[in-house]
Amino acid sequence: MSVETSGNSGLLARRETDPGRDASVIADLVSRARNGEQQAWDALVERYAPLIWSICRKYRLHDTDAEDASQSVWLHLVNHLDSVRDPAALPGWLATTTQRECSRILRVAKRSQVIEDLPDIENIPGEQARTVEQELLMAERHAVLREAFMDLPPAGQRLIALLTIDPPLPYAEIAARLGIRVGSIGPTRARCLDRLRRHPAINALISVDSSAADHNS
Repeated sequence: MSVETSGNSGLLARRETDPGRDASVIADLVSRARNGEQQAWDALVERYAPLIWSICRKYRLHDTDAEDASQSVWLHLVNHLDSVRDPAALPGWLATTTQRECSRILRVAKRSQVIEDLPDIENIPGEQARTVEQELLMAERHAVLREAFMDLPPAGQRLIALLTIDPPLPYAEIAARLGIRVGSIGPTRARCLDRLRRHPAINALISVDSSAADHNS
């Protein structure tokens, strides 16, 4: 079973709006991956890679270290697939294991001692599981936004990047950096935002969110 992963794994697989059905899907993927089915393993990686990478970014790991942490987490999961009985516990276990891998890498860099053993996959606190769910949703949205943003023309990417700098840059400075007229910034920004809104990945995410809202109302 291959465990090759990447921080740019692409758009996260669409998540089910029904929690019960979602748990059933995860349970099925885990069962098939446990039996050596590569396609099921790939689906698990695609589903949760953004969560792992969002945690690595919070620890401010360099790309190489983040790749190492991600690889270690997936290798640990390969060795612990037999202990996955509650699908709802998997995101929490992955998050906790990633946090400990990130801490281990930082401590090794500082020549400190290695961290304690891996968490018990069945004993993730409910509050932490809810936090992990929020992290997963945020990671999914970031992945979608990155995909849509990378489809903008290079000039549009540079403009949006400068417009989102904190603290904000004056329009005059943005225009000087890009070599454009100040008066063209507003219309160009509007065209870029409209293109982002019409991107298939954004539309898919909006549809999923709308279905979830209708389901919970």
